[in-house]
Amino acid sequence: MLGLVPLALIANRWGPRFDLGAAHWIGFALILPGVAIIVWCFINFVCRGRGTPAPYDPPRRLVVVGLYKHIRNPQYVGVILVALGEAILSGRTLLFVYAGILAIGYHLFVRLYEEPTLRRTFGEEYVRYCAAVSRWLPQWSSCRGRQRK
Repeated sequence: MLGLVPLALIANRWGPRFDLGAAHWIGFALILPGVAIIVWCFINFVCRGRGTPAPYDPPRRLVVVGLYKHIRNPQYVGVILVALGEAILSGRTLLFVYAGILAIGYHLFVRLYEEPTLRRTFGEEYVRYCAAVSRWLPQWSSCRGRQRK
């Protein structure tokens, strides 16, 4: 999703390009933390959850450590950061569209499959977690009283 698909979209030279000059290197400012988030979350799933992020080998324990203390879906956020960074770095408008499609797809997947499945699997523990931690945006200490979904 972050390697072959963007590479195929760039190789086909579809869609308009934009030129940011040297500012295209800003893409790395999104790619590097995005990759770090993905790796950190994967490690948490394996070590704490005793599984993987993949639906065929889900965690056996609810993971609420690391970035998961602040946001329920940091791994998807990391993927979107990488996709946006690739778009900026390559100067391909089509990769921005791809990042948008990924974001919408992840949101639908989370709402329609992942959350109901986790609710069935982990029950009240997951319900309490959802009440305390936002789905997409971190809750800063000054916003603790308000719930953002």
